[in-house]
Amino acid sequence: MFVKKLVGTDLHRLSVEDFKTAQKWPFAVVLDNVRSMNNVGSVMRTCDAFLCDTLYLCGITATPPHRDITKTAIGAENSVRWIYSESTIESIIALKSRGFIVYAIEQTSTSVMLQSVRFNDQPVAFVFGNEIDGVAAEVIHACDGVIEIPQLGTKHSFNIAVSCGMLLWEYARTRV
Repeated sequence: MFVKKLVGTDLHRLSVEDFKTAQKWPFAVVLDNVRSMNNVGSVMRTCDAFLCDTLYLCGITATPPHRDITKTAIGAENSVRWIYSESTIESIIALKSRGFIVYAIEQTSTSVMLQSVRFNDQPVAFVFGNEIDGVAAEVIHACDGVIEIPQLGTKHSFNIAVSCGMLLWEYARTRV
């Protein structure tokens, strides 16, 4: 059996210019005080892969240009629309005023497991917290709900970039 690995033009990827004008999926990602620039870059790359409407970088979350973001974003910092805000809550308020349902991705007493969430056509925003403390309590309270990614082992958290990838894959999988 011959298998050809697809590379370059075989993949039919959008150019940065085409990406910027392409129809985006009705979702946004919000990073609440994410400390690692490598995680920011990885999230940007994942947002590019799933045609994210907008990425909100809030609080201490770093913004491009920076070599540590570029290292993992691999150009997605040039394609994904991102907005910086000092306040995660102000970003959530702005999203809600545009008709978005906002979910924190966290473990709480009222979390709904990811596999149980049904996404409709309403725009949705996903809030991811920092690597140590997760999503801030006041940010969780500003959200419309909380989604939890199930975990079976001894650890009680995933890396934020991994969480974003799993969440956006499930969102995309259930919409296509």
